[in-house]
Amino acid sequence: MEYMQFNTMKKIVLPLLLFAQLGQGQSSETHPFISIGDYPDSYTPETVLVRLIAGLGYRYHWASKDLTPNDLDYRPSLEAASTRETLEHLYGLSTTIANACQNQPNIRPQDFSEMTYKALRAETLNALQQAVAALSVLETTASASNEVVFQRGDKTSSFPFWHLINGPISDALYHVGQLVSFRRTTGNPMNSKVNVFMGKNKK
Repeated sequence: MEYMQFNTMKKIVLPLLLFAQLGQGQSSETHPFISIGDYPDSYTPETVLVRLIAGLGYRYHWASKDLTPNDLDYRPSLEAASTRETLEHLYGLSTTIANACQNQPNIRPQDFSEMTYKALRAETLNALQQAVAALSVLETTASASNEVVFQRGDKTSSFPFWHLINGPISDALYHVGQLVSFRRTTGNPMNSKVNVFMGKNKK
């Protein structure tokens, strides 16, 4: 299926990807980004991007966790996107991030309407993990040659890798904030122990 195109890096195993084992210990959560993880050893374009995407993954992990049908149906107005629709958009953004980090095209159009909430959440987190995996094996500054590529039928458009930051990554952070706000409105606030500054939950 189209939404699985980013899975070409699944066989990569790196210590940096052990986010699922990090965090509070007592959690039975198996998805990645329970916490951000340890600091990189050095500052490079790739490690900074890894940290940024891991921070997004951590925020999304907890903002999207344990949503109820009432949460998913919520929309602040008739014209606004619902929480469920926001999750679909976030999944599309996450695959764009993963594909750009792997120098793979993003095939359009996309339709995630048949995916369950659990599948949307799992695949979004997996896509962000794939992005981290791809960046983690690149030589320093090698990501400069990557592009953000969109393919619709026979038409292809390419953009410099810079657009990944001000486009999909920033957009995803914006929409994760909406998830936090929406679920607070529906009476199911995010775990109060989440500490986005430290990148791990309070004990």
